[in-house]
Order: sequence, then C-alpha cells, then structure tokens
Amino acid sequence: MPYTVLPLHKSVKSHRATGRITLSDVARAAGVSPSTVSRALRGERAVDPALIERVQAVSSRLGYVPDPAARALASQRSNHVAILIPLLSNALFVDLLDAAQKTLRAAGFQTLMGVTHYDASEEEQLLREQLLHRPAGLLVTGLDHNPVTRKLMESIQVPCVHLMDLPGSTMADQPYCVGFQQAEAGAALTRHVLSTGRKRIAFAAAQLDPRVMQRLNGWRSALQAAGVYEPTLEFLNPAPSSLALGGVMFEQIMQQRPSVDAIFFCNDDLAQGALMTALRMGIAVPSQVAIAGFNDLTGSDQMLPTLTTVRTPRAQIGEAAAQMLLMLMRGEAPPSAQIDLGFEILHRQST
Repeated sequence: MPYTVLPLHKSVKSHRATGRITLSDVARAAGVSPSTVSRALRGERAVDPALIERVQAVSSRLGYVPDPAARALASQRSNHVAILIPLLSNALFVDLLDAAQKTLRAAGFQTLMGVTHYDASEEEQLLREQLLHRPAGLLVTGLDHNPVTRKLMESIQVPCVHLMDLPGSTMADQPYCVGFQQAEAGAALTRHVLSTGRKRIAFAAAQLDPRVMQRLNGWRSALQAAGVYEPTLEFLNPAPSSLALGGVMFEQIMQQRPSVDAIFFCNDDLAQGALMTALRMGIAVPSQVAIAGFNDLTGSDQMLPTLTTVRTPRAQIGEAAAQMLLMLMRGEAPPSAQIDLGFEILHRQST
C-alpha cells in the first residue's frame, strides 16, 4: 500500500524542553495515530506487518527512542522485567541470567538486574528500587526471603517466578518456580561416592546459602541411610566460595581428619582449589582421598584428575523461567506451577 513519509525539517520538531523526538513526532511523520505507532513498535500481532515496517523505518530515520517512564505511566506497567540474582562472580548465575535475558529480549522485554550478594536486606532494598520502574514481571533467585520482601512480592500483583529452588510439600503456598531438587542432588552425589567404596565422606561448604544447606541435608540423609554419618565431618565456612578457600579447606580437613577417604565440596570452585592443593601437597586423588564438586563449572573437566561433579541445568532454568513468566504476563496459566529440570551426576577421575 503506498504511503507518504513527511520530511523531518517540515513536520517534525523535537520536544522543546528535552530535545527528544516524541511518539507524536513519529506518528505525524508516518501519517498515523500515536496509538498505532505504539502498537506497531511493540510488534503486536493485530498490526499489519507492512505498517509495522513503515513505522519502524520512520522511527529509525528520526532517531526515536521510547521513553520507558512514560510508557509505564500510561500502561501501569513497563516492558521491563526485574531479575534478582545473588552474584555475578559465579558462572552459574551468569549462565542463568544470559539465557533468561535472551528469551525475554526476543519477546520485546528488557531486563533490570539486581545483585543481592546473598544479603536479605539488600535484596529487599533492590526489590523496592526495581518496583519504582513498574516492572511487568519478576524473576527472583530462591525461595528464602525475609518477611518484608515476601510481603512485597505478595502485594504488588506482578507475576513472579522463582529460580533454582523448588518448594517442599509442606510449603503453604506453591509459588511459580523453575529449578531442581537441591537436596536430592546432594544425596545422589553422596550415594555415588559411597558406591566407590568410600565410607568416611566429609562435606565442605562455603557461602552457606539456602541451596548449599539443602545439599548438606542431602549428604546427611544419604550417609544416615548407609549408617556411616559422622557429624564431625561437616566443615562449614560462611566466607564466599573460591578456589583459594577450597585449597585452605582441603588442607584443614586433611590435617584434622586424615582418615577421611572422600570430600564432597558444595561448589566446583572449592573442589578445583582442593585438587590443586592436593597436587601441591603430594596427596593422591582419588587413591588416597576422592574429591567431588557441584555445578560442573568451567574447567572442571580439565582438572588433573578431572572432577566428578553434578551438572546443573542453569541455562535451561533461565530460559524456562523466562518462558513461564512470559505466559504469566500474558495472563495465561502455565501447565504447571513448578518445573523440575533435574540434574546429572558426572563420574570423572577424581572419584
């Protein structure tokens, strides 16, 4: 269908106060209404594809940049999704965030990221700040929140999906979640180490966030079922997880409990640090002591020996959670409130 695009110098003047090209400017240049421009730029299915192409061409020529604050004010919500994650220094959350962001961006949503640093009060403050932007939805790591944060989530009437954790059967409400059973993963890895003939298996953990403590519970239950649980073989350090700390904890365990024949580290970076320290100390792995990790982080398959670990589906969690949130934001009911994506035990040379 033929159309006329009006020249910029005759028809379009930027907003006097800000110098911004406005939605109305694009509408006048394209010869359509502002509401049509808005719907065309959102790519709504009801808008003719040729009209969408026409409006986008005019928008690009004029250098129009949508005002997210104005859009949120007009529609009572923005095209932003708020994502709260504990850390960016952990590849686990980087993979998750990358997958979620790609999925949301393909659907026309931008992400506002907040890093909580495993601090409940910081998470609460970040959530309050994110809500000022009127997000269309929330992606939040875990299910463990302080009472104020929990109340905020319940009262804002914004779709929310929780990442990484799945609720227990005793939880009163059943929130939307995508993750895997952390405790069962911990138990499965422990049973694998037991199957290699080890009986004195230590558990070494850092950070001590709720997911780590669930893995600890899985380790306990597996050893209790086998009749070999020893409370003194729990080594818990609240410091951030790192290769350096893994080396320190390995040396500490071998000095204090030299009869230990295996160590389950709660995260691969700790286990990687332990393998390096074992090599330096001349301790043979796995013949003298077996070592296992969790999350299958980058480099674990390149260690000497290669590291036995649990492969967790963090990228798949990010994508599936974003897809679930998109359904909720469209007013659709997901087939299930919880998605369990499982895990995989990777038996490598360190056990």
